[in-house]
Amino acid sequence: MIITETSLKDVYLIEPKVLGDHRGYFFESYRDDIVTEKIRKINWVQDNESLSTKSVLRGLHYQLPPFAQTKLVRIIKGKVLDVAVDIRKGSPNFGKHIVIELSDENKKQLFIPRGFAHGFVVLSDTAVFAYKVDNYYSKEADRSIRWNDPSIGVDWQVKLEDVQLSEKDIQAKFLKDSDLFDYTDNLYA
Repeated sequence: MIITETSLKDVYLIEPKVLGDHRGYFFESYRDDIVTEKIRKINWVQDNESLSTKSVLRGLHYQLPPFAQTKLVRIIKGKVLDVAVDIRKGSPNFGKHIVIELSDENKKQLFIPRGFAHGFVVLSDTAVFAYKVDNYYSKEADRSIRWNDPSIGVDWQVKLEDVQLSEKDIQAKFLKDSDLFDYTDNLYA
């Protein structure tokens, strides 16, 4: 398993070692000892999975403290463009984002810490998206930032007229109007 910090401090790309032959493949999708050594100790409490069709865009989502979540995301089937945005006021990377293509072929995973918004858009006909979180879902703490906020400037690589959104994401606030994190807060306390 190769763990590499991305251009956004505290966001990591995880690439498993895939063993394959004519029968198929095998890989360790998660190793607690390696993640603890390279990133931090995380107490995962929930695994989630979603199925989406082409051009479905989910995000940019996050939860406020005390329900903030670390996410470890990957694709089981299909291909998505995955996005993490630093929403910690005072961070040197505030409002900056990273875009990574995740697919069933490359088997890459993205580790997104607390203090970041997350979203993805489906590039294949369908995609099965799986992720671990270290805190339970709270409807009261759930927030969204506009996927097309010009201050963030994500290139989602899909035609705007094809994007499919939930009502929640249609009504999401712009970054400047959102409830955010403070860079100096210890979100893991």
